[in-house]
Amino acid sequence: MKNRLKWIIATLSFLPLLMTLVACGEKEVAEKDEIRPIRAMTIADVEPFGGRWFPGQAKATQEANLSFRIQGTVDRILVDVGDEAKQGDLLARLDPRDYQVELNNAKAELSKATSGLELADSEYARVARVFEKDPGAVSKSMVDSRKAELDVAGAQVESARAAVDSASDNIKYTYLKAPFEGVVVEKFAEQFEDVQAKEEIVRLLDNSSIEFTVQVPETLMEHIDIVKTLGAFVVFDTYPGIEVPAKVKEVGKEASKTTRTYPVTLIMAQPEDFKILPGMAGKAKGDKAATAVIADEVGMVGFEIPITAIFSDEDKKTFVWVVNQDNNSVNKREVTLINLTELGAMVTGLETGEIIATAGANVLVEGQQIRILE
Repeated sequence: MKNRLKWIIATLSFLPLLMTLVACGEKEVAEKDEIRPIRAMTIADVEPFGGRWFPGQAKATQEANLSFRIQGTVDRILVDVGDEAKQGDLLARLDPRDYQVELNNAKAELSKATSGLELADSEYARVARVFEKDPGAVSKSMVDSRKAELDVAGAQVESARAAVDSASDNIKYTYLKAPFEGVVVEKFAEQFEDVQAKEEIVRLLDNSSIEFTVQVPETLMEHIDIVKTLGAFVVFDTYPGIEVPAKVKEVGKEASKTTRTYPVTLIMAQPEDFKILPGMAGKAKGDKAATAVIADEVGMVGFEIPITAIFSDEDKKTFVWVVNQDNNSVNKREVTLINLTELGAMVTGLETGEIIATAGANVLVEGQQIRILE
């Protein structure tokens, strides 16, 4: 009696599990027999391997925070934010009066030193002639003394001349001029403000061409020469759908220790229809010719599909549901995942013209009847 009771209790304890398994089996049969509506896509456009997007940000080819080389009081700032400047245009000026006084003093010292040099030269020439004609009239030490005085006077002239040159340079440094053609994007000082040497006054950007730096994984760096030869293009978030042609300007020689990527800098001219501003975000990609060559080298041509079309089994293999167009059913197809893209995933194992389910991959079963939604 006790054994029978234990058996009944054990059976009751496993009953929910048995019911769940039966229900699952019944559900699978029911789902397979059910005509399930699905969303689908037709595999059409071939996307070569390596044609992935790389995000980045635009920056000016030349940019500089300009400053005076000397301290002083800002006398004038001749530009505002947004103004365009040509190379050599005057941007700002310091009050030059103190430096003009310095120059005048240096010139006076030079004049004084020059007079001293002339006197020392005359005195040395006199004693040298006397010593040559009558060595007993003057001593050799006197001749040497006058020569030393001449040398000192010459050195004083050179020092005074250097002071004049320095003071003249300081007058020039009171002018802040544009080193290249560009646009003023920021001002850091105002008129009548006292500023120190090397203190930033204005920021100037050269927008005639734009650079765009992306980070390329080390696994793809072996193909960078193809992109160098055939080119790339950039699409900016502000102007979606417009491809701006670009070329590789430089390639970093050292990978990041954390991401194992190399910086690759692209350069492009300003488009005619719109203006690219520094700081604009976008994405870069090798052009069609480059990606086609890369695909041929690698031997893979993939298709970009939505990530929702992919599912995995317990063995971590990757699959999609392919529609059998003869009887409107689905069959599981293993695919190879190449890499993730901005819009989904790049895979191989499909053919142009095939139809795959793009949603509900985890609720479909092998051979299930389907109806494709419009």
